[in-house]
Amino acid sequence: KKRFNTYERSSLGMPMVIKEDGSRQTFSRDKLARGIRIACAKRPVPAGRIDALVDEIERDLQNSTRREINSRTIGDKVIAGLKTIDPIVYFKLDDLSAIRAEIDRLTSEGL
Repeated sequence: KKRFNTYERSSLGMPMVIKEDGSRQTFSRDKLARGIRIACAKRPVPAGRIDALVDEIERDLQNSTRREINSRTIGDKVIAGLKTIDPIVYFKLDDLSAIRAEIDRLTSEGL
């Protein structure tokens, strides 16, 4: 009494991902989605928003004319997307002064 659907996605036109160590991997939508879900795990981010971000990044990569793309570029796209989904998720707080500055900024913005 339940229905099971599968969805196929074209992998044509996807650039190879160049990792920081210089190795190359094929782009993995599942790996990208898993990483974003982990980043959002303790935040109230709807699964649909995460899926939409993954779709957007995948579409950008498919539309790119580049045959290879640096993993850092994909990471920058993720960070930009996370900023719009939830301002708390993307913070890069390396030390106490960065944490204090961010708390002051959020307090001044009323968040």
